[in-house]
Amino acid sequence: MIIGIPKEIMHDEARVAATPETVGKFVVDGFEVLVERHAGEGALYHDEDYLKNGAKLVDDPQEIYDRAELILKVKEPLMNEQKGKHEVDMMHKGQVLITFIHPASPVNHEMVRRMTERGITAITLDGIPRISRAQNMDALTSMSTCAGYKGILMAANMMTTFVPQMFTAVGQIKPAKVMVIGVGVAGLQALATAKRLGAITYAADIRPMASENAGSLGAKVVDTHVPAELAIAEGGYAKRLPADVLIQEREALEHTIQDMDIVFCSALIPGKVAPIIITEEMVKGMKKGAVIVDISIDQGGNCELTPKGGIEKKYGVTLMGVKNIPGLLPTSSTWMFSNNMYNLVKYLVKDGQFVLDREDDIVRSALVCIDGQLVHQGAREAMGL
Repeated sequence: MIIGIPKEIMHDEARVAATPETVGKFVVDGFEVLVERHAGEGALYHDEDYLKNGAKLVDDPQEIYDRAELILKVKEPLMNEQKGKHEVDMMHKGQVLITFIHPASPVNHEMVRRMTERGITAITLDGIPRISRAQNMDALTSMSTCAGYKGILMAANMMTTFVPQMFTAVGQIKPAKVMVIGVGVAGLQALATAKRLGAITYAADIRPMASENAGSLGAKVVDTHVPAELAIAEGGYAKRLPADVLIQEREALEHTIQDMDIVFCSALIPGKVAPIIITEEMVKGMKKGAVIVDISIDQGGNCELTPKGGIEKKYGVTLMGVKNIPGLLPTSSTWMFSNNMYNLVKYLVKDGQFVLDREDDIVRSALVCIDGQLVHQGAREAMGL
């Protein structure tokens, strides 16, 4: 089987789907690996190292898409301006794609439809379930760790004040207040990083266990007033709330949010559009100079005003909707990501053939489209199918 590793084309995306180390593992396992020239340079993984580990370097990404049976990418298919083609149109029927697709997000619906129509088999990494046997394949957890750490550092850089308490010759400066909404892997890392920087930390999550975890890191937990039976879905994930309960949650959090210097948003519902927790009216009431980092933006975002893929200032608040925060930590994030990919491919490929058992929890959760059919439940629901 031939694996193709194209260079990522998203603006400022420095990650790559395989390191020389994981390429070497694939080669030992019997795969042929095509790597686009300079694909790893941004993450400090160099062409000569890929060659030493058995990769074949390719200049034209179209050759990779033409020859490979399996494409490994970091980000969803995008328009390749240099080739004048969308990456979906560079692919062929029966080809398997593994990457982050976020198929429920409205901005990706047309791309998902086109993949389905072309007969591509697509597996989305944000669909890997958080179960014990999938831990070493869970790229979302790996990237969430990076996003939680780097996102807080980015927010701190946007602030006009110190984060820690400072005692100066002219008086005391109080520490910044940081709130994390959605205390999963990214949220916990964000809390830990903010704490290390010297901030006073707050946290909110509709799941009692997540709130307990936040409290164990020293955060002041804000009660969302959401009953546990409405909050927790299968596997311990957050559940989509009824509209009236979501309004109650916003009201419970509003006062605290408007007192914060940084609000880190990472509340997600697996496979579905992210809930809007911070409305435009709530942003209007926030401190001037406050920063919102919304890492849920790939699934629509937790703040109503978050710009998709950029940074804007509205009502005196800086809104960060950067979509590839882990890509700003490319060496570490690529190392984690590539090992997740290797473990997932090893799980799905038996004797040189893909084995996609639709009854398997991992396959069922991550499969987006196959044989011309869109099967991802979250995407179907978001598209009204």
